[in-house]
Amino acid sequence: MLKQVVFLDRDGVINQDSSDYIKCWEEFIFLPNSLDALKILARKGYTLIVITNQSIIHRKWVSPEVLEEMHLRMKSAVTSHGGKITDIFICPHTPEQGCSCRKPKPGLIRQACQKYAIDLSDAIMVGDSAKDILCGKAAGCGRTILVKTGNGIMAQDALAQDNVNPTVVVADLLEAARWIIS
Repeated sequence: MLKQVVFLDRDGVINQDSSDYIKCWEEFIFLPNSLDALKILARKGYTLIVITNQSIIHRKWVSPEVLEEMHLRMKSAVTSHGGKITDIFICPHTPEQGCSCRKPKPGLIRQACQKYAIDLSDAIMVGDSAKDILCGKAAGCGRTILVKTGNGIMAQDALAQDNVNPTVVVADLLEAARWIIS
């Protein structure tokens, strides 16, 4: 049973988000301190799993192969910096498709649990949107962390209106990593 698992949203947490979507490696820009944060967590023994909605696949704006190449390059950059992403789970569907894997539904986390036998009571979901926090809570993650990068400020307001509180709200992934290991 895997303990010390951190689920991470991608866009707005690890890399800069874009309203035009991230469609190629040249548009993929790591957020300041995110590589350091991933290194800190990996060195402290945390298993890092990215869970990300990527409707660009279904919309046919990017092929699955291009997305896979972006993810390979992201993982390689993280590894070169001393971190390690164990796996990446994606939802390729649009919101209108009503699938069970698109966040805020917990399908991606459930897929990860089927593959890795994860102790969710000990797991942490880190995201920049309300749907990330709702996904972590719906899946049964022990803690949820909202980062203010990406959509975090708007998400904080949306969650407050729905009376949903993340375990903690932090500035960025580096502050989240420091909170996790403390």
